[in-house]
Amino acid sequence: MKLVDKIKEGPILSIEVLPPNRGHDVEEIFKTVDELMDFPISFINVTRHAPEVAYVEIDGQIVKVTKVKRPGTVGLSAALMHRYKIDVVPHVICYGMDKYQIEDLLIDLHLIGIRNVFAVRGEYENPMSEQQDRSSYRHAVELVRHIANLNRGIYLYPTEQSVPTDFCIGVAGYPEKHFEAPNMEEDLLNLKRKIDAGAHYVITQMVFDVEIYRRFVQLARDFGINVPIIPGIKPVVNLKSIYSIPKKFFVTIPAHFVSQMQQARSSEEEFKVGVRFAAKLAEGLLASGAPGIHIFTMGRAKATKAMLSLLYSKQA
Repeated sequence: MKLVDKIKEGPILSIEVLPPNRGHDVEEIFKTVDELMDFPISFINVTRHAPEVAYVEIDGQIVKVTKVKRPGTVGLSAALMHRYKIDVVPHVICYGMDKYQIEDLLIDLHLIGIRNVFAVRGEYENPMSEQQDRSSYRHAVELVRHIANLNRGIYLYPTEQSVPTDFCIGVAGYPEKHFEAPNMEEDLLNLKRKIDAGAHYVITQMVFDVEIYRRFVQLARDFGINVPIIPGIKPVVNLKSIYSIPKKFFVTIPAHFVSQMQQARSSEEEFKVGVRFAAKLAEGLLASGAPGIHIFTMGRAKATKAMLSLLYSKQA
Protein backbone atom coordinates (compact mmCIF):
# COMPACT_ATOMS: atom_id res chain seq x y z
CA MET A 1 0.00 0.00 0.00
CA LYS A 2 1.16 3.53 -0.69
CA LEU A 3 2.19 5.46 2.38
CA VAL A 4 -0.13 8.39 1.68
CA ASP A 5 -3.08 5.99 1.38
CA LYS A 6 -2.17 4.29 4.65
CA ILE A 7 -2.15 7.66 6.42
CA LYS A 8 -5.79 8.14 5.44
CA GLU A 9 -6.64 5.17 7.68
CA GLY A 10 -4.99 6.78 10.71
CA PRO A 11 -1.56 7.62 12.11
CA ILE A 12 1.21 5.36 10.86
CA LEU A 13 4.24 3.93 12.62
CA SER A 14 7.41 3.39 10.61
CA ILE A 15 10.89 2.29 11.61
CA GLU A 16 14.21 2.74 9.86
CA VAL A 17 16.87 0.06 9.62
CA LEU A 18 20.37 -0.11 8.17
CA PRO A 19 21.58 -2.78 5.75
CA PRO A 20 24.24 -5.04 7.28
CA ASN A 21 27.89 -4.12 7.03
CA ARG A 22 29.74 -5.64 4.12
CA GLY A 23 30.54 -9.25 4.93
CA HIS A 24 27.74 -9.64 7.49
CA ASP A 25 24.39 -11.35 7.12
CA VAL A 26 20.84 -10.24 7.73
CA GLU A 27 20.13 -12.19 10.91
CA GLU A 28 20.88 -9.31 13.29
CA ILE A 29 18.44 -7.13 11.40
CA PHE A 30 15.80 -9.84 11.56
CA LYS A 31 16.34 -10.07 15.33
CA THR A 32 15.81 -6.32 15.63
CA VAL A 33 12.63 -6.32 13.56
CA ASP A 34 11.33 -9.47 15.26
CA GLU A 35 11.47 -7.57 18.56
CA LEU A 36 9.26 -4.82 17.15
CA MET A 37 6.63 -6.71 15.18
CA ASP A 38 4.24 -6.85 18.15
CA PHE A 39 3.60 -3.16 17.48
CA PRO A 40 1.45 -1.84 14.60
CA ILE A 41 4.33 -1.06 12.25
CA SER A 42 3.10 0.20 8.91
CA PHE A 43 6.38 0.53 7.01
CA ILE A 44 10.05 -0.32 7.31
CA ASN A 45 12.49 2.16 5.79
CA VAL A 46 15.81 0.82 4.54
CA THR A 47 18.68 3.27 4.23
CA ARG A 48 21.16 3.39 1.38
CA HIS A 49 24.78 4.45 1.68
CA ALA A 50 26.98 6.26 -0.81
CA PRO A 51 30.39 4.92 -1.84
CA GLU A 52 33.32 6.22 0.17
CA VAL A 53 37.02 6.51 -0.49
CA ALA A 54 38.98 3.84 1.36
CA TYR A 55 42.54 2.56 1.42
CA VAL A 56 42.78 -1.21 1.67
CA GLU A 57 45.64 -3.67 1.54
CA ILE A 58 45.43 -6.02 -1.44
CA ASP A 59 48.26 -8.44 -2.22
CA GLY A 60 50.59 -6.52 0.05
CA GLN A 61 49.86 -3.15 -1.53
CA ILE A 62 47.79 -0.24 -0.25
CA VAL A 63 45.18 0.51 -2.88
CA LYS A 64 42.74 3.43 -3.06
CA VAL A 65 39.24 2.15 -3.76
CA THR A 66 35.64 3.29 -3.54
CA LYS A 67 33.35 1.05 -1.59
CA VAL A 68 29.92 1.01 -0.03
CA LYS A 69 30.17 0.14 3.64
CA ARG A 70 26.60 -1.14 3.78
CA PRO A 71 25.46 -2.52 0.41
CA GLY A 72 22.28 -4.53 0.09
CA THR A 73 19.40 -2.06 0.23
CA VAL A 74 17.48 -3.86 -2.54
CA GLY A 75 18.19 -7.31 -1.17
CA LEU A 76 17.26 -6.34 2.37
CA SER A 77 14.06 -4.68 1.16
CA ALA A 78 13.03 -7.86 -0.64
CA ALA A 79 13.97 -10.01 2.37
CA LEU A 80 11.90 -7.86 4.76
CA MET A 81 8.89 -7.90 2.45
CA HIS A 82 9.09 -11.67 2.11
CA ARG A 83 9.60 -12.39 5.81
CA TYR A 84 7.16 -9.93 7.37
CA LYS A 85 4.62 -9.29 4.59
CA ILE A 86 5.03 -5.57 5.22
CA ASP A 87 5.53 -2.54 2.99
CA VAL A 88 9.15 -1.43 2.72
CA VAL A 89 10.46 2.01 1.81
CA PRO A 90 14.01 1.87 0.40
CA HIS A 91 16.09 5.01 0.24
CA VAL A 92 17.26 6.12 -3.20
CA ILE A 93 20.17 8.55 -3.20
CA CYS A 94 21.84 10.82 -5.74
CA TYR A 95 25.43 10.07 -4.78
CA GLY A 96 27.26 7.00 -5.99
CA MET A 97 25.30 6.33 -9.18
CA ASP A 98 24.60 8.21 -12.36
CA LYS A 99 21.01 8.79 -13.47
CA TYR A 100 20.99 5.75 -15.74
CA GLN A 101 22.06 3.47 -12.90
CA ILE A 102 19.46 5.10 -10.66
CA GLU A 103 16.77 4.35 -13.24
CA ASP A 104 17.87 0.71 -13.38
CA LEU A 105 17.69 0.57 -9.57
CA LEU A 106 14.18 2.02 -9.61
CA ILE A 107 13.09 -0.52 -12.23
CA ASP A 108 14.45 -3.32 -10.02
CA LEU A 109 12.56 -1.95 -7.02
CA HIS A 110 9.32 -1.70 -8.97
CA LEU A 111 9.68 -5.24 -10.31
CA ILE A 112 9.95 -6.71 -6.79
CA GLY A 113 6.79 -4.90 -5.72
CA ILE A 114 8.15 -1.76 -4.05
CA ARG A 115 5.65 1.09 -4.29
CA ASN A 116 7.15 3.56 -1.81
CA VAL A 117 10.59 5.17 -2.06
CA PHE A 118 12.43 7.86 -0.14
CA ALA A 119 14.47 10.19 -2.34
CA VAL A 120 17.42 11.97 -0.74
CA ARG A 121 20.66 13.50 -1.90
CA GLY A 122 22.74 11.37 0.43
CA GLU A 123 25.82 12.26 2.43
CA TYR A 124 29.40 11.14 2.28
CA GLU A 125 31.04 10.30 5.59
CA ASN A 126 34.37 10.19 3.79
CA PRO A 127 33.87 12.50 0.80
CA MET A 128 34.91 11.49 -2.66
CA SER A 129 35.59 14.05 -5.36
CA GLU A 130 32.70 16.48 -5.67
CA GLN A 131 33.09 16.54 -9.43
CA GLN A 132 29.83 15.58 -11.05
CA ASP A 133 29.17 14.99 -14.72
CA ARG A 134 25.95 15.64 -16.56
CA SER A 135 24.71 12.12 -15.96
CA SER A 136 24.76 12.57 -12.18
CA TYR A 137 22.38 14.37 -9.86
CA ARG A 138 23.53 16.92 -7.31
CA HIS A 139 20.20 17.58 -5.60
CA ALA A 140 17.24 15.54 -4.42
CA VAL A 141 14.80 17.59 -6.49
CA GLU A 142 16.40 16.20 -9.65
CA LEU A 143 15.94 12.67 -8.35
CA VAL A 144 12.31 13.36 -7.43
CA ARG A 145 11.68 14.72 -10.90
CA HIS A 146 13.18 11.56 -12.42
CA ILE A 147 10.94 9.26 -10.35
CA ALA A 148 7.90 11.40 -11.14
CA ASN A 149 8.70 11.05 -14.84
CA LEU A 150 8.84 7.27 -14.49
CA ASN A 151 5.40 7.46 -12.90
CA ARG A 152 4.28 9.11 -16.14
CA GLY A 153 5.95 6.44 -18.25
CA ILE A 154 8.83 8.70 -19.27
CA TYR A 155 12.12 6.79 -19.18
CA LEU A 156 15.62 8.07 -19.89
CA TYR A 157 15.96 5.75 -22.88
CA PRO A 158 13.31 6.04 -25.59
CA THR A 159 10.82 3.21 -25.11
CA GLU A 160 7.69 2.21 -26.98
CA GLN A 161 4.46 1.57 -25.10
CA SER A 162 6.28 2.09 -21.81
CA VAL A 163 4.42 1.13 -18.64
CA PRO A 164 4.43 3.85 -15.95
CA THR A 165 5.80 3.05 -12.52
CA ASP A 166 3.63 3.65 -9.48
CA PHE A 167 5.92 5.06 -6.79
CA CYS A 168 4.83 7.07 -3.79
CA ILE A 169 7.75 9.46 -3.28
CA GLY A 170 8.99 10.68 0.08
CA VAL A 171 11.55 13.40 0.78
CA ALA A 172 13.37 14.75 3.82
CA GLY A 173 12.42 17.89 5.72
CA TYR A 174 14.43 19.78 8.33
CA PRO A 175 12.43 21.42 11.14
CA GLU A 176 15.56 23.30 12.26
CA LYS A 177 16.70 23.79 8.62
CA HIS A 178 19.35 21.86 6.72
CA PHE A 179 22.78 22.89 7.89
CA GLU A 180 23.77 23.97 4.37
CA ALA A 181 20.79 26.32 3.95
CA PRO A 182 21.49 29.99 4.77
CA ASN A 183 18.09 30.38 6.45
CA MET A 184 14.80 28.59 7.05
CA GLU A 185 13.04 30.39 4.21
CA GLU A 186 15.54 29.13 1.65
CA ASP A 187 15.32 25.63 3.08
CA LEU A 188 11.53 25.66 2.82
CA LEU A 189 11.79 26.86 -0.77
CA ASN A 190 14.00 23.86 -1.50
CA LEU A 191 11.44 21.58 0.12
CA LYS A 192 8.64 23.21 -1.89
CA ARG A 193 10.62 22.53 -5.08
CA LYS A 194 10.74 18.83 -4.21
CA ILE A 195 7.00 18.73 -3.59
CA ASP A 196 6.29 20.60 -6.82
CA ALA A 197 8.55 18.12 -8.64
CA GLY A 198 6.31 15.25 -7.53
CA ALA A 199 7.03 14.24 -3.93
CA HIS A 200 4.03 12.96 -1.97
CA TYR A 201 5.13 13.14 1.68
CA VAL A 202 7.87 14.36 4.00
CA ILE A 203 9.74 12.61 6.81
CA THR A 204 11.59 15.05 9.03
CA GLN A 205 15.02 14.96 10.51
CA MET A 206 14.81 13.83 14.13
CA VAL A 207 13.00 16.28 16.40
CA PHE A 208 13.09 16.50 20.18
CA ASP A 209 10.44 19.16 20.77
CA VAL A 210 6.78 19.12 19.77
CA GLU A 211 6.76 22.89 19.30
CA ILE A 212 9.65 22.73 16.84
CA TYR A 213 7.66 20.24 14.77
CA ARG A 214 4.43 22.23 14.98
CA ARG A 215 6.19 25.44 13.98
CA PHE A 216 7.82 23.68 11.03
CA VAL A 217 4.50 22.28 9.82
CA GLN A 218 2.87 25.72 10.02
CA LEU A 219 5.75 27.32 8.12
CA ALA A 220 5.53 24.59 5.49
CA ARG A 221 1.80 25.16 5.09
CA ASP A 222 2.44 28.89 4.72
CA PHE A 223 4.81 28.03 1.87
CA GLY A 224 2.11 25.96 0.16
CA ILE A 225 3.50 22.59 1.22
CA ASN A 226 0.37 20.57 1.94
CA VAL A 227 1.57 16.96 1.88
CA PRO A 228 1.76 14.82 5.05
CA ILE A 229 4.76 15.70 7.25
CA ILE A 230 5.83 12.80 9.46
CA PRO A 231 8.12 13.64 12.38
CA GLY A 232 11.25 11.58 12.93
CA ILE A 233 12.11 10.39 16.44
CA LYS A 234 15.41 9.07 17.73
CA PRO A 235 15.25 7.45 21.19
CA VAL A 236 18.30 8.80 23.05
CA VAL A 237 19.07 6.64 26.06
CA ASN A 238 22.55 7.65 27.15
CA LEU A 239 24.22 10.91 28.08
CA LYS A 240 27.01 10.49 25.54
CA SER A 241 24.50 10.69 22.68
CA ILE A 242 23.04 13.89 24.12
CA TYR A 243 26.26 15.61 23.10
CA SER A 244 27.19 13.67 19.95
CA ILE A 245 23.83 13.85 18.11
CA PRO A 246 23.66 17.67 17.79
CA LYS A 247 27.17 17.70 16.29
CA LYS A 248 26.23 15.23 13.59
CA PHE A 249 22.60 16.08 12.87
CA PHE A 250 22.42 19.80 13.76
CA VAL A 251 19.40 19.44 16.04
CA THR A 252 18.46 20.96 19.38
CA ILE A 253 17.85 18.84 22.47
CA PRO A 254 15.67 20.48 25.15
CA ALA A 255 17.44 21.69 28.28
CA HIS A 256 15.09 19.85 30.65
CA PHE A 257 15.86 16.52 28.98
CA VAL A 258 19.59 17.20 29.07
CA SER A 259 19.32 18.07 32.77
CA GLN A 260 17.43 14.85 33.54
CA MET A 261 20.06 12.79 31.76
CA GLN A 262 22.85 14.61 33.58
CA GLN A 263 21.23 13.83 36.91
CA ALA A 264 20.86 10.12 36.17
CA ARG A 265 23.12 8.08 38.43
CA SER A 266 23.61 5.03 36.24
CA SER A 267 23.34 3.86 32.66
CA GLU A 268 20.14 2.05 33.59
CA GLU A 269 18.63 5.26 34.88
CA GLU A 270 19.77 7.13 31.75
CA PHE A 271 17.99 4.48 29.68
CA LYS A 272 14.74 4.91 31.63
CA VAL A 273 14.88 8.70 31.39
CA GLY A 274 15.51 8.52 27.64
CA VAL A 275 12.68 6.06 27.04
CA ARG A 276 10.20 8.15 29.04
CA PHE A 277 11.18 11.28 27.15
CA ALA A 278 10.86 9.58 23.73
CA ALA A 279 7.46 8.08 24.57
CA LYS A 280 6.14 11.42 25.84
CA LEU A 281 7.51 13.15 22.74
CA ALA A 282 5.77 10.64 20.44
CA GLU A 283 2.54 11.04 22.39
CA GLY A 284 2.76 14.82 22.07
CA LEU A 285 3.50 14.71 18.36
CA LEU A 286 0.51 12.48 17.68
CA ALA A 287 -1.71 14.66 19.86
CA SER A 288 -0.59 17.70 17.86
CA GLY A 289 -1.94 16.12 14.68
CA ALA A 290 1.12 14.40 13.25
CA PRO A 291 0.09 11.79 10.64
CA GLY A 292 2.33 9.24 12.33
CA ILE A 293 5.83 8.86 13.70
CA HIS A 294 9.02 7.58 12.12
CA ILE A 295 11.60 6.01 14.43
CA PHE A 296 15.29 5.92 13.67
CA THR A 297 16.10 2.55 15.22
CA MET A 298 19.67 2.43 13.83
CA GLY A 299 19.53 -1.36 13.99
CA ARG A 300 18.83 -1.48 17.72
CA ALA A 301 15.54 -2.73 19.06
CA LYS A 302 15.86 -2.35 22.83
CA ALA A 303 15.25 1.39 23.15
CA THR A 304 12.59 1.46 20.44
CA LYS A 305 10.74 -1.49 21.97
CA ALA A 306 10.79 0.08 25.43
CA MET A 307 9.58 3.40 24.04
CA LEU A 308 6.74 1.83 22.03
CA SER A 309 5.70 -0.36 24.97
CA LEU A 310 5.34 2.74 27.12
CA LEU A 311 3.60 4.72 24.37
CA TYR A 312 1.00 2.07 23.61
CA SER A 313 0.41 1.24 27.27
CA LYS A 314 -0.68 4.88 27.72
CA GLN A 315 -3.00 4.65 24.72
CA ALA A 316 -4.61 1.40 25.87
